[in-house]
Amino acid sequence: MDDDLDSDARLQQFWELTQRYAKVGDLDVVMGKQWSEAVLPPAWSLGDSPELADQVVEAVLTGRKTATTGLYEEYSEADAELPSVGDLSILLDGHGHPRALLRTVEVRVLPFSEVTAKQAAAEGDGDGTVDTWRTEHKALWQAQGVVVDDTTDIVWERFKVLYPKGTRSGRR
Repeated sequence: MDDDLDSDARLQQFWELTQRYAKVGDLDVVMGKQWSEAVLPPAWSLGDSPELADQVVEAVLTGRKTATTGLYEEYSEADAELPSVGDLSILLDGHGHPRALLRTVEVRVLPFSEVTAKQAAAEGDGDGTVDTWRTEHKALWQAQGVVVDDTTDIVWERFKVLYPKGTRSGRR
């Protein structure tokens, strides 16, 4: 339980530090606190191990990874909203520590077979080719028990790093 409290406190502290990079709270002097300041953005990590989550953070902070993909089916089964342009999120490392504030800049729902070379390269995986992207993602999802074919809808999301400043993907 203490770990949860420490994690929550770390997230809140990170959010308070990074709000200005998202242009949140600019009108505090005139209008007081805004609702968005009270609500932490969702926090997430990628990978099935702490080591992989740390690798993803490194890829994001160096600008090698500027996008991610999920299965549309997972959103609909969970009755979750799809990401939207302008959404904020906090990227966590393998130990659950906040490392980056991200803003969604593009979202596409498309069939698995229609992912382009540019979209695949933005994910920063493997050799960056669309063939490798398809092979790796199909294997990943099938290992989770999901049958993926060319018609399977995916949600492709491109993001920009707002904090820390100076990262390659934060300059775009």
